Amino acid sequence: MQNIDLNKKLECFNDHWSPRIIASVNGQEVKLAKFEGAFDWHSHADADEMFLVLDGSFTMEFRDRSVTLSKGQMIVVPKGVEHRPIAEAECSVMLVETAGLVNTGDGEETDRTTSAMWI
Repeated sequence: MQNIDLNKKLECFNDHWSPRIIASVNGQEVKLAKFEGAFDWHSHADADEMFLVLDGSFTMEFRDRSVTLSKGQMIVVPKGVEHRPIAEAECSVMLVETAGLVNTGDGEETDRTTSAMWI
């Protein structure tokens, strides 16, 4: 048991759309990611996702609306809901997801599909 410095963890990587695991809690993984540009449309049939903006802002697009989030705001995307995050400038985000969740959802793997790594 020790503290986790989010800023130091964010300094460990520069790539976008590639979450890094910083903790595990009751079958959930706490991850950090950097967003920039538009991600792929996707959904997770069996898992909710939580996004908390640490720095910057991004818009979570849904097929019927969009929600813009800025530093200190969060959103939970319910399982099965198709979505895609878009960040006009680099944005740092904390995610809480079911362990092993694939970042590009339940569809085919794409060039953006990654396995989250521990940092």
